[in-house]
Formats: sequence, C-alpha cells, structure tokens
Amino acid sequence: MDGNKNIALSRKLNKWAWLISIVVFLLVGMARKPIFNLPEGWNLDFLPAVYSAFNAITAVLLLLALYFIKQKQVQKHRQTIYVAITFSVLFLLLYVLYHFTTPETKFGDVNHDGVVNAEELLLVGKWRMIYLLLLLSHIVLAAFVLPLVMFTFIRAYTNQIEKHKKMARWVFPIWLYVAITGPIIYLFLQPYY
Repeated sequence: MDGNKNIALSRKLNKWAWLISIVVFLLVGMARKPIFNLPEGWNLDFLPAVYSAFNAITAVLLLLALYFIKQKQVQKHRQTIYVAITFSVLFLLLYVLYHFTTPETKFGDVNHDGVVNAEELLLVGKWRMIYLLLLLSHIVLAAFVLPLVMFTFIRAYTNQIEKHKKMARWVFPIWLYVAITGPIIYLFLQPYY
C-alpha cells in the first residue's frame, strides 16, 4: 500500500475502533446487574476462571511478543499479537456474557447476599481496600486500553511503523498491567463465587 492509501485506511479503521470502543464501554457498563435469565439448569459459574485464564494467557503472549520484537523477529511478533488480541476478544465476550447473566460477586461477601456487612468487613480487613484499589486501577486502565490497543494495531496494520512503535512504548505496559491484574482480581474474588 502506498502512503495515501495507508492514511485513508487508517482513518477508516480509526472510526471503527472508536465505534467498537463505545459499544464495548456501554456493554461493560450495563453488565453490572444480570439482564438475561439463564434457562433452568444452566450455570455459567465456570466463566470467571476461564476468562481470567484468557487474561493470563494474553499477558504471557504480550511478553512473548515483546521478546520477538526485541529480537527483530517481526513476523513472530505480529503473529503473537494477533493471538493476544484474539484471547483479549474472547475474554471480553465471556466477561460480558457472565455479567449479563449472573449477579455481581463482591469481595468479602461470605454469605453471598450481595452485601458486605460490618462483620464481613472485619473478616477481610485491609485486604478489601487493597482489592478495591487494584480493581479501580484495573477498570480505569481497561476502559482506556481498548481503543489504544486498536489504534496501535491500526498503525502497524497500515504500515505506519514509526507511529506504531511510538504508541506501543506506552500502550504495551498498560495492556500488560490490565492483563496481569485481571487474574489477580479473580484470585481475590475466587473464594466468594
């Protein structure tokens, strides 16, 4: 592709990236309370473990992609990023499915009534504040990283390599942080599922 076609394609893909980001942001925002009832006998309680594993796999793939690009193995880097994006998309789909069908799990809610009462707060102590700080940083950065990952990818896909490199230097650590903290949050919540 020549430069003008790359820029035109980049602009078109950027519009799609914004649209996808807005739709995902709205879906995740709506996924705080169950919207759909599952058929009798269906249970999706296994999904948090699966989508958290997908996040962990994404983190490993990102580190592998970094290794490949540092070794100047561009094709392997590209392939690894494609797989990392695939796992991120699968994570997102399963996350939304779970949260559209299952009540929210709260850290410290031992009796599973949806409320963390004073007695339960005493049981978890300072760990609840640590969990909430980790969760807040994860949520805020996850909301921002989706469009950033797409824009960084678009720069590479449209052969704007210098722009891609410049963006990837600061987008990569954010994406990696989100991919690592997702499974950590799951481990915090795991006793309360």
